[in-house]
Amino acid sequence: MPHFGVTPKKEKELLEWMERLEIKESDLEEKFISARGPGGQHINHTSTGVYLKHIPTGIEVKSDTSRSQSLNRFFARRRLCELIEYQRYGKKSTMMKKIEKRKKQKQRRTRRSKKKYLKTSSPSSDPSDPSLSGQENS
Repeated sequence: MPHFGVTPKKEKELLEWMERLEIKESDLEEKFISARGPGGQHINHTSTGVYLKHIPTGIEVKSDTSRSQSLNRFFARRRLCELIEYQRYGKKSTMMKKIEKRKKQKQRRTRRSKKKYLKTSSPSSDPSDPSLSGQENS
């Protein structure tokens, strides 16, 4: 049983997700690569990045978001699960549902914002009102 630098609950959820998608550890090719990004000498001297390949599907994932190799192993597996789920289920996958939810929330906020500003910035549209034309009659 692999150990990642996350809570037992998150680790259990990931392993259950991998089981549901029928992803076995034996189907994964894992390599440790030199990471990039901030971290100074520590990043330059250690191989904390993780390269993961799911042999049956050919999907490849790289993760170097963390300075911890164990966390990167967790993130790579989670991303691999997302991609395999998307490949199998398309728009019904968990990842796509989250994306659709965010799009709807953004549309809702945009609509509310437009409605709010249309309400507050619509002065009377009387063409004889000198304050609207910007010119004063003397």
